[in-house]
Amino acid sequence: MNADQIRSLQPELAALLEEFRGCFKRDTTFAHWQRYLLGLLADLKRKSIEPIALAAGVPVRTLQEFLAFFRWDHARVARQLRRRVVDRHGGRLGGLGVLDATAYPKQGHKTPGVQRQWCGQTGKIDNCVVAQHLLYTDNDPHNPFACMLASDLYLPEGWSADRERCRPAGIPDTLTYRPKWQIALAQVRQAIGEGVRFEWLTFDEEYGGVAAFWFGLDELGQRGIGEARPNFHCWATWPAYRSFQPAHAPRRIDNLCRHSPVFRDQEWRRIRIKDTTRGPTVWEIKTARIHLVVPDARGRAPRPTERMYWLILARQPASRELKYFVSNAAEDVAVTALLKVAFARWHVEKWFERAKQEVGLGAFEVRTYTSLMRHWLCAQIAMYFLATQTQRLRGEKSACHLRTSGRGAQRAQRPVGQDLQPLLAFMG
Repeated sequence: MNADQIRSLQPELAALLEEFRGCFKRDTTFAHWQRYLLGLLADLKRKSIEPIALAAGVPVRTLQEFLAFFRWDHARVARQLRRRVVDRHGGRLGGLGVLDATAYPKQGHKTPGVQRQWCGQTGKIDNCVVAQHLLYTDNDPHNPFACMLASDLYLPEGWSADRERCRPAGIPDTLTYRPKWQIALAQVRQAIGEGVRFEWLTFDEEYGGVAAFWFGLDELGQRGIGEARPNFHCWATWPAYRSFQPAHAPRRIDNLCRHSPVFRDQEWRRIRIKDTTRGPTVWEIKTARIHLVVPDARGRAPRPTERMYWLILARQPASRELKYFVSNAAEDVAVTALLKVAFARWHVEKWFERAKQEVGLGAFEVRTYTSLMRHWLCAQIAMYFLATQTQRLRGEKSACHLRTSGRGAQRAQRPVGQDLQPLLAFMG
């Protein structure tokens, strides 16, 4: 946003930030937090520490120390943000949780967790930092609200095994390697424990293709639907024997969908998922109830789950693209409803796109774990403010406020660095 846009929304922004004042022991630290958040919201070309500090008229070193060393309870800030989502946005039915991991390309080797690994942003193995995220959305078809509830660092095994490398980066010894699905389960468990209620969770194959992840959701009593890889194994019918013999072993779902009578004898059914500006989104589906695989710790043959799950084979009529979805929903849940949830993952993709463009989610240039966690948290709060104001202004169809999004908005005619300082005085 440019300075005029921030000024037009100043009362709402000041009121929001004031709710978090108790998380800061000193007023000077709270003022630095205001500066940093205003910098993330402002119309800066790059939203890392140095440009924000220069625009706000404070020493760069001071803002670096604010993120890395100043005493403020960022864990409490995150809890208050989640409670605010529960109180202000969690009362509607249909709330969804979306799990996703995203990578941030980075040069060098000192940023916490950075190494060569798969980077979705560049589409190749690249030097990057990976984070695991949990998004909440009300999934409103006309005026949706979305807020990131949790962002955690994915610590690669190489980092986890090298504690001498972790200590200069401020990574606590308690933080070790965990697969992304385990981090995701912990995020969901924490959110539910703090009062967040998801009607559904949805996610991609990195989670839906892990049987242990489904068992974790079952323990939480949480319904979900997610994609699975073609090599995910299950049984379409109860096996005659518990044995390692191929005739009784679980099958890959791509082979199951191709050869099992359960799928082969079905006719394709057309499902209309949603209407878009390009026309209706239509998929063809086949479905079955399946048993997942429970591995045996003693080395015996795996056994099927007594509980049954959904397996949905979806085919795009034009491209013949195939997708495999698994769900722990009850048998009487409508498949159309399941698929509408499964295809609601666009909320998190749109959130990442906007957060990287609008509030510098990936623009961090830090070397400590605390700085990284605090930057992501500040970006979440800045995005929360933009989401609430966008939802409010769309609902009111008001013409008295400038647009909350910088995209397509009129740019400030003078440098932002000259605008932030009076804005900060006005906020104070």
